[in-house]
Amino acid sequence: MPAPLPMKDGVGPTRLRVPADGPWPTVAAFVVEHFGHIAADELHRRFADGEIVGADGTPLAADTPLGRHEFLWYYRELPDEQPLPYREEILHVDDDLIVVDKPHFLPTTPGGRYLRESALVRLRVRLDNPEIAPIHRLDRPTAGLVLFSARRSSRGAYQSLFERRTVTKVYEAVSALPADWDPDRPHLAGHRFPLVYRNHIYRDRSAADRNDPRVFVDPDRPPNAETALEVLGTGVSAAGRSVLHTALRPHTGRMHQLRVHLAALGAPILGERRYPELLPETADDPALPLQLLARSLAFTDPLTGRVREFTSERTLSEAPTA
Repeated sequence: MPAPLPMKDGVGPTRLRVPADGPWPTVAAFVVEHFGHIAADELHRRFADGEIVGADGTPLAADTPLGRHEFLWYYRELPDEQPLPYREEILHVDDDLIVVDKPHFLPTTPGGRYLRESALVRLRVRLDNPEIAPIHRLDRPTAGLVLFSARRSSRGAYQSLFERRTVTKVYEAVSALPADWDPDRPHLAGHRFPLVYRNHIYRDRSAADRNDPRVFVDPDRPPNAETALEVLGTGVSAAGRSVLHTALRPHTGRMHQLRVHLAALGAPILGERRYPELLPETADDPALPLQLLARSLAFTDPLTGRVREFTSERTLSEAPTA
């Protein structure tokens, strides 16, 4: 559904479904209850100022009866959002494709308390292009390569590469060196390197309702997630940690797949706060970001037929130095 409102400072409007019936006599009454954290007077002001519109862009009056509109549109506001000090690097730009080297802690897209401080919104403003959209995503804690579409007309061709799993993706991770590590017979949890690990990852919607941000593993269901792993090296990091440096090639794209797989193999990624145990939320720690990097992407361009390869210029701070 096309948005009836234009971008504002790189941020698109938000759509809200309005129930066809219910205990609310008007659309405004529903909106006031739905956004209980916002003062009713402020929401009524937005209606009066024409800031809340229907699917055709017509401002909705506060007394519009329920059932008249299926959706309404508005601009989300985060007046106190603080700029993030982490900067993205643009590695490639053409008429159709943008390749960004994302730092740790920067969201790919708006979400939660981050709106303007996301790679997507920054790019739209920086390149003055409201059509920019992500082709895939990286978690906020993960650094590395992200592809963005530069125009709507060719977006589907690039998105289909990920849907058909024809993109070769390589990640790097650093974990604490397991206590039972044997350099002559390198293994994790009994699996010899190089190895392929599979399990079944699922999102527990009831857990999501409890604000649990994790995914879970069901050992009794057929595998739906697969990752190939190899050892890049072991040694001591600059911070003095004994570490294991691995390359990971995901064959599927489940949420948090690489983080879950390394945790399941007994080598959780350094800086990890969700797997295997959910730790209390804390402020970002630049001294130890999640040691996971989307290192490279390769694919056959669907528009030109040429093979394209991109490599991140970032490094993991805990990679072995000795």
